[in-house]
Amino acid sequence: MRKQLLIVLLMTVCGFASAQDIASAIHLNKLPAEGILLEKGWKFHAGDKPEWANPEFDDSQWQDINPTLELPYLPQMIKASVGWLRIELRVDSSLLHKPLAFQVYQSVASEIYLNGELLKRYGTVSANSKKVNAYQPMYEPVGLAFKEPNQVLAVRFSVEQDIPYLRTVFPYTAFRMRINDVEGAGQFNRTAPLLPVMNAVYTGIFLILSFIHLGLFFVFRKQKANLYFSVATLSVGVSNGFFLDIMNAHDIAYRAYALIFDWILLLTLFNLFLFIAIHHLFSGKRDVYFWVIVGYSLASVALWWVFYEAGEFLAFMLPFAISMLAALRIAWLGYRRGQRDAGIIVAGTSVYLIFYSVFTLFYQGYISDVDIGISGFSLASVVYHTANLSVPITLSFYLAKDFAFTSKELEDKLDQVQQLSIEKQQILISQKETLEQQVTQRTAQLKQSLVELQSTQAQLVQREKMASLGELTAGIAHEIQNPLNFVNNFSEINNELIDELTENIGNGQAAEAKTVAIDVRENNKKINYHGRRADAIVKGMLQHARTSTGEKELTDINALVDEYLRLTYQGIRAKDNTFNVHLHTDFDNSIGKISIVPQDIERVLVNVFNNAFYSLQQKKKQLKGTYEPAVSILSKRFNDKIEIHVKDNGTGIPQEAIDKIFQPFFTTKPTGEGTGLGLSLSYDIIKAQGGQLRVETKEVEGATFIIQLPLV
Repeated sequence: MRKQLLIVLLMTVCGFASAQDIASAIHLNKLPAEGILLEKGWKFHAGDKPEWANPEFDDSQWQDINPTLELPYLPQMIKASVGWLRIELRVDSSLLHKPLAFQVYQSVASEIYLNGELLKRYGTVSANSKKVNAYQPMYEPVGLAFKEPNQVLAVRFSVEQDIPYLRTVFPYTAFRMRINDVEGAGQFNRTAPLLPVMNAVYTGIFLILSFIHLGLFFVFRKQKANLYFSVATLSVGVSNGFFLDIMNAHDIAYRAYALIFDWILLLTLFNLFLFIAIHHLFSGKRDVYFWVIVGYSLASVALWWVFYEAGEFLAFMLPFAISMLAALRIAWLGYRRGQRDAGIIVAGTSVYLIFYSVFTLFYQGYISDVDIGISGFSLASVVYHTANLSVPITLSFYLAKDFAFTSKELEDKLDQVQQLSIEKQQILISQKETLEQQVTQRTAQLKQSLVELQSTQAQLVQREKMASLGELTAGIAHEIQNPLNFVNNFSEINNELIDELTENIGNGQAAEAKTVAIDVRENNKKINYHGRRADAIVKGMLQHARTSTGEKELTDINALVDEYLRLTYQGIRAKDNTFNVHLHTDFDNSIGKISIVPQDIERVLVNVFNNAFYSLQQKKKQLKGTYEPAVSILSKRFNDKIEIHVKDNGTGIPQEAIDKIFQPFFTTKPTGEGTGLGLSLSYDIIKAQGGQLRVETKEVEGATFIIQLPLV
C-alpha cells in the first residue's frame, strides 16, 4: 500500500512539473505577417558554463528577464562580463520541417544555440571585457528549421563596457529575436523605407543652402548672419549625411561614438547657430540672455549622460525650444519696430514651435500616429519635416531678400558716385592734357634711350656670336689639320709609288707595276675621303657663321650634337693643349631626324658645351691635378619630345644664381671673360622652337643642362 501511494505521489509531482514546464514554454502555433517577437519566457543567469546551452539543463532557478528592453534598463546584463539567456519553445506541427528564419536586433555580442548547437555568432563574446565586440545585425534573416516540437534557444552574450549609451531614435535594445517564415523575414526591416531617402534629400538641401549663403557672406561680409546660417546648415547637412552611414553601422561602439558626434554636436550647432543668426539680424546686442542660451545649448550636451530617460528632452528638445522661443521674441520685437521683412522670421519660428510641439506629442506617444496614404509617410513624419524645414527655409528667404535690398542700395549709391564723377570730368580733362604733354616729352626721351640700348645690345649679341664662332674656328682648324695631314702624306707616298711604277714599266715588270698601280688607286681614295671630310668641316663652319634663315630642316640631332661636342672640345684644347676631358656619349638611335633650325641649335650646343668645359677648367685649377674632368651626353625620346642631357662634374652653379642664369647679361664669370648673353640667347632659341632649356645642379658636384625639343 505504501509503495502504491509513493508511486502515485511521484506521478503527481512529475505531472505537476511537466505541466509547469509546458506552461513556461513559448508556443509557436502560427506565424503572422510580421512574425513572432520573443519577448516573454526568457531566463537569465550571469556566468559562463558550456552546459548551459544543452536543452536538458534545468534553468528553473534562473532569473526571469525581458531582453527586448534597452540595456540601461537591464543593469544585471551590463554588470555581467559574460551571461546566458534561455527560452523554451513549443512548436506546432504545422511549423515543423518548414523553412523559417530568425532575425536579431541587439546591442551586445552574442552566440545563439538551438538545442546545444551553435546557429549564429554576432560579434565577439569574451569574459575579457577588452576583447568584447558588440555587433548589430540589423534583422538580417538567418535560416532555421524545427525538427521537433520541443526546442530550447540559448544565447551566450557579453556587453561591451564603457560605451556612452544615449537614448536616441535607435535605442540600444539588449537582445530582440523575431521568428518568421522566409518571405516575411525578407520584407521586415527596422527602418522606414523613405528614411534614408529623406536623409539624403536633407543632406543635399542643407549643403546647397550652406554654400549659397557662404558665398553671399564673401560677397557682402558685413552681413555676418549669412556666415552663421551657413555654419548651421552645414552642420545639419553633414549630420544627415553622416547619419546615413550610422543607420547601416554594425559595430555598436562605432555607432555610439558616431552618434555623439552626429546627434549631439552637429544638431546642437545647427540649433545654436540658427539662434545666433536670428539674434544678429534683429538684436545685435549680446546681453546676458544671449549668453545664457548659448551656454545652456553647449552645456546641455552633458545631460545626455546624466539622464538616460530625460537626456533626449533636456539635451535636444528643450534647447531647441528655448532658443526658438527667444528667436521668436527677438523677431517679434523687430517686427514691432517696423524692421524690414521681420514677419518672415516670425512666421517661420511660429510654425516650427507649433509643429515641433505636436511632433513631440506624437514621439512620446500622447497622440496616435495616422497613415496619410503615402508610402513611408505618416501624419507625424509630415509634422516633423514641416517643423524641421520651417526656420531654415524662411531664414534663407529673408537673407536672400536682404541681400537683394543691399544690392539695390549699392546700385543707387553707385549712380550717385557716377553723377559726382561727371562733375569732376572737366577738371580731369584739363589735368589730362597737362599730363599728356609731360608723357610725350618723357616718351621721346625713353625712345632715344631705347634706341641706344638696342644698339648696345645688338653689339653685345654679335660679340657673343663672334666669340662662339672664334672658339669654333679654333676647333675646326684643329679638326681640319687631320685630313690635310692625311692628304699630304698620301700625296707624297703616291709620288714615290709613281716613280716605282715608272721603273717597273721600264723593266718590263708588269705584275709589279700592276700591284703598285692598285696601291696608288687606294691612296687616291683615301686622299679623296679626307678631302671631302675637310670640305664638310669648312661647310659646317660657313653654315654656323651665316645668319639663320629661320627655316626648319630635318636634321640628325645625334650627329649634330656629337659633331659640335668634338669641335667645341678641340677649340678649348687649341687654347690649352694640357686640358683633357673624358667624353661619354649615350645616344638614343630611335630618335632619327627631327625638324629644327640647325644653325640656331648649333649655337645653343656651343654655348652649353663651352659652359661645361669652363666649369671643368675652373675646378681643375682649384683641385690642382687631383681631379678627372668628365662630360656625359645623353639623348632620349619621350613620346613626342626628345631630351639632350649635358652633364659635367665641374664646380656647379651657386644656389643664389640658379634663378638668374638665363637672364640677359647675368654671368658668374669674372669681368671680361663673359657677356652673360650665351645662355640667355640659348634659352630664347630653344623656346622659339617650342622646347625648353633648364638646369639641374648641386654646388661643387656639377651641373646638368637639359635641352628639350619637339619631334615635329
